[in-house]
Amino acid sequence: MVPEIESLIHNEYFLFVLIFGCALIIAQMVHHVLINYVRALTRQTETEIDDTILEILIRPVYVYIIVGGLYFAFQSLSLLDPYAKYIDDIFFVCSVLLAALVVSQIARVLLEAGLKVQERFEKMPELMSYVITILVYILAFLVIMYYFDIKLTPLIAAYGLGGLAVALALQDTLSNIFSGLHIISDQPINYGDFIEIEGGLSGFVEDISWRSTRLRTLPNTLVIIPNSKLASSIITNYSLPVLEMSVLVQCGVAYDSDLEEVERVTIEAGKEVQVAVPGAVTDFEPVVRYHTFGDSNIEFSIILRAKDPTSKYLLTHEFIKALKKRYDEEGIEISWPVRKIYQGE
Repeated sequence: MVPEIESLIHNEYFLFVLIFGCALIIAQMVHHVLINYVRALTRQTETEIDDTILEILIRPVYVYIIVGGLYFAFQSLSLLDPYAKYIDDIFFVCSVLLAALVVSQIARVLLEAGLKVQERFEKMPELMSYVITILVYILAFLVIMYYFDIKLTPLIAAYGLGGLAVALALQDTLSNIFSGLHIISDQPINYGDFIEIEGGLSGFVEDISWRSTRLRTLPNTLVIIPNSKLASSIITNYSLPVLEMSVLVQCGVAYDSDLEEVERVTIEAGKEVQVAVPGAVTDFEPVVRYHTFGDSNIEFSIILRAKDPTSKYLLTHEFIKALKKRYDEEGIEISWPVRKIYQGE
């Protein structure tokens, strides 16, 4: 019986099955520990970064243990000895690519967490995610080239002309990519900002990707703007330096009006609206400034204050209603244009 067991142990196919079976068991055990014990520990921490990193690691660790077990199992087969070098190369390439996948995802999580600490970053732009992934995979490519002892200089020289042709063909795409990088680095806009570009188009910045920037307009439509066009446009960022903004309402009263009385009534109406309307800055003191002797009225501006750009519309709406009501109560007249036509005999 003992010789039979010894013969079985030395049987390379039995060793193949044994090694691969052990790898499967170890993979299941590690997966069970990560899912049931490590995950419970990460959920007890205040930060969500460790939870996210654990979710990234669970499947790659499981796959890598199985691939590693398969690699060592193949080494037990003498039938594959002539192909041992190829097996080593395949295992190395798979290991590097799997590591690049994990590192790129973890780097994105850590960078996004670091950016959220800053006030100007609520969400990491999609373009930055692409850049991180590309850089990690370029590094993985260089490691693989070094492993196979491939010199990059002749490779670059051989494909330099072809690369130039590709660059010319992708000129617009590359322009958008570099414009996106310029927007992210210079930070004239960021996620969540309310901006207006040339032509009057305005909206909230939803994302900055490798080719375009997405704006969500107030009617809740999505506008896609190429990064190159956005980078060359004049941008008004209503979210900088602060989200609060002044709201100007134009008005005018008849020439026979008491301007001191008009100013007092207008400011009182403005104060009432500033306190009552949602989205208004409650402690702001409205301002009245006369500026023009018009054709029919003495014209002036009323300056109110809104907490954000979207609140100015309701604030303006309610103020006009309140001001008209107060003017009617106080007998203040807003004149309309009158034309006198003299006809000669």
